[in-house]
Order: sequence, then C-alpha cells, then structure tokens
Amino acid sequence: MSGPMALEPGGGEQETLALWPVTAASRLPRPLPADEPTLVVRLPRPVPDQEEVDRLAAGLADRIGPAVHPYEVAALLEAEGLSVDAVRQQYGHPNLFSLASALYERVPRTFPDLPPAPDPWRPDTARCLLRGVLFALPGLAYLLAAPLGQSARYAPALIAAGVVSWAWGQALGHRAHLRLATGRHEAGRTLLTGAALGAALATATAAAAAGGGPVTLAAAAQSLYLAAASTLLVLARERLLLAALTPLAAGAVLLPWWEPGPVLRLGLPLLALAATLAAAGWTLRGVLGTPPVPGACRPPLPVSLPYGLFGLAAASLVLLEGRQHPYAMIVLTVSMGPAEWLLYRYRGWSVAALRATATPTAFLLRSAGLLGLCLLAYLLPLTPAALLTGADPAALLLLAATLWTALLLQAFGVAWPSALICLTAAGCAAAVTLLRLPPGPAVLPLCCGAAALCLSACVLRLLGRPAVHA
Repeated sequence: MSGPMALEPGGGEQETLALWPVTAASRLPRPLPADEPTLVVRLPRPVPDQEEVDRLAAGLADRIGPAVHPYEVAALLEAEGLSVDAVRQQYGHPNLFSLASALYERVPRTFPDLPPAPDPWRPDTARCLLRGVLFALPGLAYLLAAPLGQSARYAPALIAAGVVSWAWGQALGHRAHLRLATGRHEAGRTLLTGAALGAALATATAAAAAGGGPVTLAAAAQSLYLAAASTLLVLARERLLLAALTPLAAGAVLLPWWEPGPVLRLGLPLLALAATLAAAGWTLRGVLGTPPVPGACRPPLPVSLPYGLFGLAAASLVLLEGRQHPYAMIVLTVSMGPAEWLLYRYRGWSVAALRATATPTAFLLRSAGLLGLCLLAYLLPLTPAALLTGADPAALLLLAATLWTALLLQAFGVAWPSALICLTAAGCAAAVTLLRLPPGPAVLPLCCGAAALCLSACVLRLLGRPAVHA
C-alpha cells in the first residue's frame, strides 16, 4: 500500500492514519528532543536477609574471627563456592564483597593462641653436667701419681705443657667445629692433624722448660691425653671418654681405704691414657671413613687465632688462682659444665625475649636482665664452694664471671674482644704477681673485676641488639 488509507470511525469524523512500510531503519530509536525528560528505569535493590546472614556468620565464626580485613572473608566465601546469584537471592547482598563486609562486622576478632615455638637452644642437661665431670676427672691422675716423688720438680714443666695444650685445644676445637659444618670427614682430618701437632708442641715446651729427662715422658703422656680427650669432646663422645677414665676414677675412690702401691699408682693412669687414645683412634677411624665432601672450602687459620689466645689467657688466670688455692681450680673446672648449660639457656631465653618485645630498648633491658640472671645462677653455687676450699670468694667469683662472659661472646662469634680483654687481665695479674709489686695478692680480683665489667659492657652492646638473635 503506497498511500494513506481513510478510516471512518463511528463518530462520523474522518481521521487519516499513515501506514509506512516496516523497515530496519524504522526499528532504531528516534532521538528525543532536548526539552523532553529522560526516563531511567532502576532495578529494585535487594534487601539483606539478616537472619540468613546471621546464620552464615555463626557457621563460619571460627574462620572469620582471625581475619584482619574483609577481603580475607571474601576469599573464604569464594573458597566455599558461594556464587553471585546465591549472594543476591539467599542473602540479599548485591555482591560478594558487600556480604563479606557484613560478616566481618558481625564476627568479633578472635586470634587463637599459637602453640609455643620449640626452643632451638634447649641444652642437654645430662651432657653438660657430664662434661663438667670429665673436665675434672684427669686431675685424679696427679692424685694417684703424687706419692711417687719428684712431683714438685715436674710441676713447672707440666704446667707449661698444660697451658700450651689449653690454648691449642681451644683453637683446634673452634676449627674442628667449623669443619664439621662442611663434613665429618673434613673435621676428622683436622682433628687428627691438629691433635698430633698440639701434643708435640706441648711436649717440646715441657722439655725446653725442664731441660729434658723423665719429665718429658710425663709431659708427653699429659699432652697425648689432652689431645685425645679434646677429639672425643669435639665429636660428642663424652660417654666413651667417661668409660676410658673408669680405671682412674676407681683407683682414686679406693684410695682412702686401700693403698694400691707404686705399680697401680702408675699403672692406672697409664691404663686410662691407653683407653682414651684407643677411643679417640676408633672414633677418628669411623669419622674418616665417611665420604669427603667434594670442593669443601677450608676456613683460614687466622679465624681460630683469637680462640687460642683466649685459651692462653684463661689458662694463665686459672693457674694464678690455683697457685694460691689449688682446690679452687677443681671447683672452677667442675663448674664449666653448668657454665656451658647456662650459655645455651641465655641463647634460648634471648630468642624468647625477642618474641616478647616490640622495641629495641625493651629488648636491651631484657638482655641486661638475662645477663644478670645467668651470672647470678652461675656464681651463687660457687660461693659456698670457695669458702669450703679456703679460696678468696671475691677472686674466685670474679674470675668465674670473667670466663663465663668471655665464653658467651665467643658463643656468638665475637672472639677478639674477649681474647684481648682476658689477655690484658692475665698479663697485668701475672706481671704484678711475678714481680711481687703492690698490691700483692689482691691484684687478681682487681684485674678480673675490671675484665668482667668490660666484657659485660661488650655483651650488652653487641648482644643487646635484636638482629644478633634473629
């Protein structure tokens, strides 16, 4: 139909309706006039269903409580498989984040208590106490062999050899522990070579001090034992060393009720020496049988030098105290076991203090308290022991405090300050004592007291930082 068609409605009036062909262009919306208002149709906003939201919050309360942000709750809802349609239809929220925010506001924050972290520095109490006993047991050999005569003549040479063995053993022990981090085979080679050289050097020192003679044999026996015992202690074979010293301990225990005679007085120490050498050799054979680590790096020798110097200073200080009070040396030697236990405890307590503090100042204060607590726990039992042995309590306690704080610094790898401070104290005390300068016998407490104060200041300055214990 190309033209208009006339319609005659019932009212009698004539209307004209133009019927145009339906085309694609006629389906397009016509632009509205500028003055005609625009009609915007909005969908009704969903109304949240509070009961359903409360029910969901109660079901997920234990998992929503530890959240620190609504996004964590949204991730939880996604993991639960909640779809967008379910969020709108079941819970009445426009999207997942709106529902997550509502749940986050409804559930109070509850952070569960974490289980206590294991102490990485928990000490082996039995092993530490056993090591203290093993440090003192070799002194029974001198008790057995003393009545054989010439003990006063042998003493200077044996003391010189003992000082050399002590210094060498400290350096060798440090180097062997460094090699243990690489492999047991490398540590075994270090101990085999270093122990033999140390025994030879100590024997040569004794021979030079005594001018040769039978004292060289006694010094050689002492040096060989110290080298073998150091090897067993580094390789954690304390029980094997205790078994090797059983003849010596049995003979000394029976002395008050039985006179063993010259043969047993000399034979029991030699038997203990032979057993210790055999135990060290058997242990080194097993260690050297392990496969070597290819390309293992060898630490430089100067790294272990400060540990040897500290051993020299510690031996000199202990001998200066033992020169006036011999039994004080026994007390101090046995106390090395509890001292080692307290070194582990300090490290463990420092890690706990690091977790409990939030500022460096608070950690420094806790470190100072821990240092005082450990020193008190170490020195308090030594007071009655000093009184029983007739030693000067001040000298013994200050010497013990010096040694323990120096060992504490060394446990954290801070070796040079402890070595230099102890060497200075030993040098001053030895010079005043040997030259008989005033103030006389009181020089050792003064030197040890000054050294203990300097070492304590180093501990607080170097170990009072959180980064050292992290």
